[in-house]
Amino acid sequence: MSFSGENRAATLSEMEKQQFDVLVIGGGITGSGIALDGATRGLKMGLVEMQDFAGGTSSRSTKLVHGGLRYLKQFEVKMVAEVGKERAIVYENAPHVTTPEWMMLPFHKGGTFGSFTTSIGLRMYDFLAGVKRSERRQMFSRKETLRREPLVKAENLRGGGYYVEYKTDDARLTIEVAKKAVEKGATLVNYAKVESFLYEDNKVVGAVVVDQTTKKAYQIYAKKIINAAGPWVDTLREEDRSKEGKTLVHTKGIHLVIDAERFPLQQAIYFDTPDGRMVFAIPRDGKTYVGTTDTVYDGDLVHPRMTKADREYVIKSINYMFPAVNITEKDVESSWTGLRPLINEQGKGASEISRKDEIWESKSGLITIAGGKLTGYRKMAEMVLDSVTKKIEEEYNVSFLPCQTKHLSLSGGEFGGSQKFERFVKQKVEEGTKIGLDRKQAEKLAKRYGSNVDKVFEYVKNGEHANVPPAVYAQVMYGLEYEMVVKPVDFFIRRTGALFFNISWVHEWKVEVINLMASKLGWTREQKELYRQELEKHLHDAVVPVDEEDDTALAQ
Repeated sequence: MSFSGENRAATLSEMEKQQFDVLVIGGGITGSGIALDGATRGLKMGLVEMQDFAGGTSSRSTKLVHGGLRYLKQFEVKMVAEVGKERAIVYENAPHVTTPEWMMLPFHKGGTFGSFTTSIGLRMYDFLAGVKRSERRQMFSRKETLRREPLVKAENLRGGGYYVEYKTDDARLTIEVAKKAVEKGATLVNYAKVESFLYEDNKVVGAVVVDQTTKKAYQIYAKKIINAAGPWVDTLREEDRSKEGKTLVHTKGIHLVIDAERFPLQQAIYFDTPDGRMVFAIPRDGKTYVGTTDTVYDGDLVHPRMTKADREYVIKSINYMFPAVNITEKDVESSWTGLRPLINEQGKGASEISRKDEIWESKSGLITIAGGKLTGYRKMAEMVLDSVTKKIEEEYNVSFLPCQTKHLSLSGGEFGGSQKFERFVKQKVEEGTKIGLDRKQAEKLAKRYGSNVDKVFEYVKNGEHANVPPAVYAQVMYGLEYEMVVKPVDFFIRRTGALFFNISWVHEWKVEVINLMASKLGWTREQKELYRQELEKHLHDAVVPVDEEDDTALAQ
């Protein structure tokens, strides 16, 4: 199957001509995981996503495949055990997008955690999550804690706990799952929005899907339809007239990105805030990012925005735990804002609502999966498809394989597991330098694309680079032809993460990249201008909070 931005219309036309076993609505990590699981069992899988893959929650997380240490505080022991074990599986299946990261948890007199509770909590965490011996927790003295991270607040510091989390690129993880699903025979399309459902005898049998770039409508049929639309699952349940019982509540989380010269964090830190919450500060690619907030949200689901209060809260938290840095809003280079679609629990605050997942089936047969965490995506897919596959087998007298994804390398992860990754990168750096890349560029590409980097290198070698450096050209072309890049924002936000972690690079190359995409995809002048404005809006919103923008408008 093709996964090219150029072939979307043809793919949608093809989808209209067949009946799928399962149509998945939503191309975040949950939906993409379901598409992959189903395709490897032998089901005919289709997936439509109204924005870009990972366009919602799945590109706006804290970018950790983490074991959920904080859920111990809420006594969610089962969740810690499940996501902790899943974390290791996600890592082994895609070591190029998931990396172990030692995290330090400093504890202060009067803080959330003390020496005893940290030690016991981390030991329980190691046990429940099945943490391997080399990654089990350590406890540090006050002196050792400060040696490892001199910026941590020294006043009333008692010591620190040390344990392993796994950092990831959430959007690229989603893309690699989606690409593997396509490789296994699933059909996935972005910018394809479900406008309504199709019914026969009061049973849902398909969906009317509208291409968001051409506005053309398609009717796509399937034996079963899974609503995995994240923040939009209730919108689809309303369309199905089945929004009853449990509903979603959305909570908002923002992250700030600061240059490492301004905030030279040496060590990832999980720390107390003045109001008793916990926040992460993580060094990454010459930047330090910090988050997250957790507030109930009922605004625009497509494009949630940071407010001045959000930014102030995170800056205050930074300066509380790292008093020497004196961060101000002028130091914020970029930010992102994401929504968590959680299952509403009466009487609970935003931070207390469980992150567990649930499956519902409506009278029409629409299957909805909601809640859950990035780390548990594979398990959630297995759970929902165990149930759906059984139904299809009974109704149609067919049989499918059981779940196949536990030891299945994702796209880009085919180099023999985590143990071989470093050697693989070294080899690819040597190959990259032979075709004219510098070592840093070659390493970055090898780590980003994993075993798919050979295709990227082919573009580097292909002569004409359309006024952009070979490494930029190669990534744009690979994105267009192998990762269904449709718009500039897809490339700059979800395929490279540059708008978050290297915003100056986006400003440097945006004009040339837009020109290259326009010529490759045959955009009209109006389309090109529309996509340029969309990128500019995202660049603006990453820096300017929503109420500051309102203030500016009022002043004019």
